[in-house]
Amino acid sequence: MTDRITEEDLLLLPENMVRLYAGGAFPMADEENNIDWYYPQIRTVIPLADFNIPRSLKKFMKSSEYTFTFDECTIDVVEACAERKETWISEKLKRAYRNLLKAGFLHSVEVWEENYLIGGLYGVSVNGVFFGESMFSRKSQASKTALVKLIAHLNSKQFTLLDVQYMTEHLRMFGAKEISLEDYDTLRIKGLTIETSF
Repeated sequence: MTDRITEEDLLLLPENMVRLYAGGAFPMADEENNIDWYYPQIRTVIPLADFNIPRSLKKFMKSSEYTFTFDECTIDVVEACAERKETWISEKLKRAYRNLLKAGFLHSVEVWEENYLIGGLYGVSVNGVFFGESMFSRKSQASKTALVKLIAHLNSKQFTLLDVQYMTEHLRMFGAKEISLEDYDTLRIKGLTIETSF
């Protein structure tokens, strides 16, 4: 007897997830843990060539003793992002992310205070586009500093698009803006032609 493979399982195979992300879609689990793929008509991006770092955050980063790493404990970051009362990061989605990590497409920024993981973010990278997924903070400003480090890193690697899905006040302070699907697709397609890696 063989296990039945559902359409949802097929869509969560790494090669199919990368194809869907590259096409502008992203997954979220609902309350019943079914995973749907979303393709909003209004998109939110942080312009990498014209972003903003709040003055108070710049001052905080100069005085803080936080340290930063990339891709050191990506799954720990995913788990921390899921640690909330209501989360769209289901166990099945976590397994899919582990497979994306093995395939080289899932990446993270970690924020440390001494040896304690206090914040971070993760997302999916395809050529010159970074599809941001989620972030977390266990101490003041930790996720914001992770985003600053991500933006600097993406610029150093010649990425051209940071997709952050939906607008929040947290993202707005960094210069995030909502754009039409048509404009988003133009930026996405351009970014996918950039030969770079995270």
